[in-house]
Amino acid sequence: MGTTSSPLALVTGAFGYSGGHLAHRLLGRGERVRTLTQHPNPGHPLAAQLEVAPLDFSDPGQLARSMAGAEVLYNTYWVRFSRGARTHQQAVANTRVLVAAAAQAGVRRIVHISVTNPSLDSPLPYFRGKAEMEQIVRESRLGYAILRPAVLFGGGDILINNIAWLLRHFPVFAIPGDGAYRLQPIHVADLAALAADAGRRSDNLVMDAVGPEIFPYDQLVRTVAAAVGRRSRLLHLPPAMVGLAAWGLGVLVRDVVLTREEIRGLMAGLLVSSQPPTGSVRLSDWLRENAGSVGTSYANELARHYQC
Repeated sequence: MGTTSSPLALVTGAFGYSGGHLAHRLLGRGERVRTLTQHPNPGHPLAAQLEVAPLDFSDPGQLARSMAGAEVLYNTYWVRFSRGARTHQQAVANTRVLVAAAAQAGVRRIVHISVTNPSLDSPLPYFRGKAEMEQIVRESRLGYAILRPAVLFGGGDILINNIAWLLRHFPVFAIPGDGAYRLQPIHVADLAALAADAGRRSDNLVMDAVGPEIFPYDQLVRTVAAAVGRRSRLLHLPPAMVGLAAWGLGVLVRDVVLTREEIRGLMAGLLVSSQPPTGSVRLSDWLRENAGSVGTSYANELARHYQC
């Protein structure tokens, strides 16, 4: 843990998945880390090493005071899907408050985690909202780095882990459409390294954060199945049927497993980059090394981020 003379970094959601890996990376190079969080977690492995402040968008003044003394804000804040008052548009509005508070506090730079292929013209609120957030960052007076990951993996993730969990527990696996649309996963530690390095730069940049392997979705599921030793039958179904099956499974596990919008984004090929890979860890290698643990328990999105 850094001393009081060490640089102070701000990380939104350091008790979460990507934020936790990023905080660990920053602490490892001797920085002080203050997390802005809506989910305090005294039992988290990093809790004793972090300064903790509330991520309260309703009090911009206090938010700015919580950022005092920091040089860089690493922002992982977002909502995966709209639920109740937590909508994509509300997340965009909250990001505007966050960036303004950072500027008021004298923060020098923001490293913002976005997504591959955001677009202000997207019919999908997730990708459109991500583009709107990027616009807020660019139009601020802060220096910025915008990183655009596709799909994260690395233990504790949602998508890859839950694909493995489903394959371990069910004899069939539903694939929307032909499964030929592609994904380019990046290891969460690779993303954390890219973000930490971007915090030390002075130039403004936008970078896709993607791993060295590109998988058609059908092949991705087969690769996970082979790693966990399952021979589940893959069923190619109309997207609406997969959405209905995901809803039914969600009732069983008390979660939102996969939304119709996520199915549309997946099938549109938005989770792959045209740029060279920026991560080095291969998902296929990681699966072989972690075959005994991946998917042994279900990762519940509602329990992690929506029940507070």
